Amino acid sequence: MAEISASDQAPKGKKRSHKLSTKIDMTPMVDLGFLLITFFMLTTSLMKPVVMQLNMPDKTDRGLSSPVRCSESLNVVIDADNKVHYYQGTECNPTVKTTDFSDKGIREVLFDYKRKIGEAFTVVIKSTDKAKYRNMVDLLDEMVITNNKHYAIVGITKEDEKLLGIRY
Repeated sequence: MAEISASDQAPKGKKRSHKLSTKIDMTPMVDLGFLLITFFMLTTSLMKPVVMQLNMPDKTDRGLSSPVRCSESLNVVIDADNKVHYYQGTECNPTVKTTDFSDKGIREVLFDYKRKIGEAFTVVIKSTDKAKYRNMVDLLDEMVITNNKHYAIVGITKEDEKLLGIRY
């Protein structure tokens, strides 16, 4: 705790005012500080990383596929330079349109098709060789934002390359 020490010897000659020295024991304050630090470290919950769940098909199921009607599907092809090509179905020469990853881009397209088709709406995601990994992550984020629960990631086919006019 705190002490005030006074010397017993009186100075000879002139009388001066006594200046007393003060000594403060900081040990209890340091103990209290460490107790508070320990308490807050043990009671604080750390932020857990947010992970998107991705369901993968079972590798033992060979040859089984889920048929999707062309009228209920939207093919989305990720290309270089942050471009996204999309078309509905593969029959009857579909018209290919191009957009980007902005708010008015692929998000609006997904919302529009979901309104037109309904909850049975399936998105087939394809990627060219020149697409970036970040664009795939952005598109999967758009699936979560637009609340699309039915989507599949497949490889790009020769028909898709012809339709998009891609030559490698």
